[in-house]
Amino acid sequence: DFVLGRGRIWNRNRAERRKLMDGVGAQAMQFEEAGELCELALRIHQEKSSAGSVEEAADRRLMALVCSGKEDHEAALEHLVLSSTVLLANGLESDVAAVDATIGDALFALGRDTEAALSYQKAVTVFKATKGDGHASVASVYVRLAELYMKTGKPREAKTFCESALRIFGAHGAGHSVEDVVFGLADVAGVYEMMNEKEQAIALLSRAVDLQGSAPGQQFTAAGIEAQLGIVQFMVGKFAPAHSSLKNAVLKLKTAGDGKRTVFLGMLLNQLGLACVELCEIDEAAATLIEARAVMEEACGPLHPDTLAVCSNLASAFDALGRTHEAINLLEMILEVKEDRLGTIHPEVEDERERLTVLLNEVGRSRKRKSNTLEELLSMAKFESARH
Repeated sequence: DFVLGRGRIWNRNRAERRKLMDGVGAQAMQFEEAGELCELALRIHQEKSSAGSVEEAADRRLMALVCSGKEDHEAALEHLVLSSTVLLANGLESDVAAVDATIGDALFALGRDTEAALSYQKAVTVFKATKGDGHASVASVYVRLAELYMKTGKPREAKTFCESALRIFGAHGAGHSVEDVVFGLADVAGVYEMMNEKEQAIALLSRAVDLQGSAPGQQFTAAGIEAQLGIVQFMVGKFAPAHSSLKNAVLKLKTAGDGKRTVFLGMLLNQLGLACVELCEIDEAAATLIEARAVMEEACGPLHPDTLAVCSNLASAFDALGRTHEAINLLEMILEVKEDRLGTIHPEVEDERERLTVLLNEVGRSRKRKSNTLEELLSMAKFESARH
């Protein structure tokens, strides 16, 4: 049997999708180097008595971006609050609103949902006052609120914010940039996907892809949007369109990335391989998954969980092609790593072991079983006693 869909293929969080589409993942950005430069700039502000200047506020916003990229949301929040204070003291209300929205993102990431909602609402109020009710900045915060309300179990409120955002993004003659509308549609699509309204998500993403086509030169963004579209198409069983979308995304990503092997590229190749499987194009699936494995090994290491997920899919492709020994070698490697990390009685380990056992039986081989540790034996005994 073919086993599909192992591993993370797409994080539905708006901030994570935006990070991928902006720069194709954190790995494409030199966060350590950027952080050092920001710290140097902030020290210079202190030494030259320019603390509290607009320039310092800008550097703190950049430092917050670096911290966020490194998943240090507490540090990002601290820099954003200081930046907001400086901007407010200088009367830059519109800039304060933009920072407040980003503060909401940091609070959202930290699970401080009530505070995040207040920060978003504060940003909306100022944006409306300074830019007008129909500005793209207002719509952008509406999408943030929609995602927040989905997270807190309020889909009706989330849908209302999505509809409000779409009215703004769809307004003719409003002067929105193509980039704002493309990102906005993709973000709203992500919320509809969370609502399980995937056809609506596909319609919005298709519109975003069409719009992006009229703004050449942004291949990273185009690849991210088309990848998101392909994955949603795959989820609803539209495998031929998904294959087309994912293949286009891979080609654009390779063109824009100058040959860089990133996690995002590996993720897309993995998903493209699965689409090939669904279309019974097993040779193409195997070739694509082999490439995905090579990319993931270089981007995040041969034993990373996402790399192992690709290897698991590749083993299934080898099995379907009759390349049984290659499939066995992969599954033995995967199983050894997972047994070391998860223990021999973990359900995920049992699943891989069953797959390997079937293949070993086909070629008349057996596997030397790994002995259980004392901790695992005690866990097993506890599990058995709970059953009885």
